[in-house]
Amino acid sequence: MGPNPFLGVIFHWIGGFASATNFIPFRGIKRWSWEIYWLIQGIAAWLIAPIVLAGLLVPNLGSVLHRAPTSAIFYAVLFGALWGLGGLTFGLAIRYLGIALGYAIALGLCTAFGTLIPPIYDGSIHTILHETSGQIILLGILVCIIAVAVNGAAGWSKEQEITPEEKAEAGETDYNFPKGIAVAIFAGVMSSFFAYGLKAGGPIGDLAKTELLAHGRPDLFQNLPVLIVVLWGGFFTNFVWSAILIFRNGSVRQFGGEPGQNPMRATHASGDTLVDFDPLDPSTYDRIAPRTLLANYFFAALAGVTWYFQFFFYSMGQTKMGKYDFSSWTLHMASIIIFATLWGLVLKEWRGTSRRTRVLVSTGLALLIASTLVVGYGNYLKANEDAHATQSAAVNTAPAPR
Repeated sequence: MGPNPFLGVIFHWIGGFASATNFIPFRGIKRWSWEIYWLIQGIAAWLIAPIVLAGLLVPNLGSVLHRAPTSAIFYAVLFGALWGLGGLTFGLAIRYLGIALGYAIALGLCTAFGTLIPPIYDGSIHTILHETSGQIILLGILVCIIAVAVNGAAGWSKEQEITPEEKAEAGETDYNFPKGIAVAIFAGVMSSFFAYGLKAGGPIGDLAKTELLAHGRPDLFQNLPVLIVVLWGGFFTNFVWSAILIFRNGSVRQFGGEPGQNPMRATHASGDTLVDFDPLDPSTYDRIAPRTLLANYFFAALAGVTWYFQFFFYSMGQTKMGKYDFSSWTLHMASIIIFATLWGLVLKEWRGTSRRTRVLVSTGLALLIASTLVVGYGNYLKANEDAHATQSAAVNTAPAPR
């Protein structure tokens, strides 16, 4: 199966929707501390889902990982662990800035670093700069970064306009623009290491591609084993931090039903969301009701699996982008911000703002969509250039007729 950039864009859009949506199930969790449901979703997202889906879709998965170069596994895990630091603080960015602005700032920086550093490091940026298709792709990346800046301006404008009561009603009781910006910058820079992990794990994907083709399966799933290894590193970082918090806060008993506090809520403050007990059952006064406890596990795991699907579709989209697949990172980040902005509108994060602020939000959204189309078109041109070059080479090397 050859490159198909526009199909790749669709895959990236689906992945972006999954990423922007993964925080929504957290809203259904009651009386659990952050470290508890973060660890549950992490087990689902970074251990269970990657292994299960890769095991189903990639033949001889164990052999692929066993034969992979040690250096590829080491650097993929290392970069995954560094990315995990960004993931840890990403939730705080959402807490302090809201879904729309938190995603925009953190992922904007993640876009710039994650997209441009790999081709700069391997030297391919020089070729990209001297080809029309490469220049178009870089233009799309620039449009994406401008869009992020516009979204940031919208967030600042919003901060100046809405009242504390409106913030609380939208679930933003901890909204703090200066603190949120600092956290979002750190989260964005560190989160870009995921792109480096995927690049470092390229030899693993090559082995998986060989197995897939040998068994008559599409190479669409060749990067799924790479995700397993990168996410090992991410899980390690998050597990260590969650374990520290569980020990420090004495929250381990929450796994069995002891109630805790949920500082990352993004929902309306009401008795129903803050307390869950049966007034006719005294045993539930100081414990989480069994049905609610089960629902907590379900929502945390659902958030994790939803999160994983962003990279499930990312890995598929990357295989369809052709030679300049480095641009997949921009497509992925732009898609996440697009759907995060739409979720912000659905959840009324921008309610009570001026027309100027809403115009900024709309402009940023339009620019983000345009950036994905421009990047997709640049990859389409490159795929056509490579196809024509291959055809010309075949004609020139064909034996002359007698």
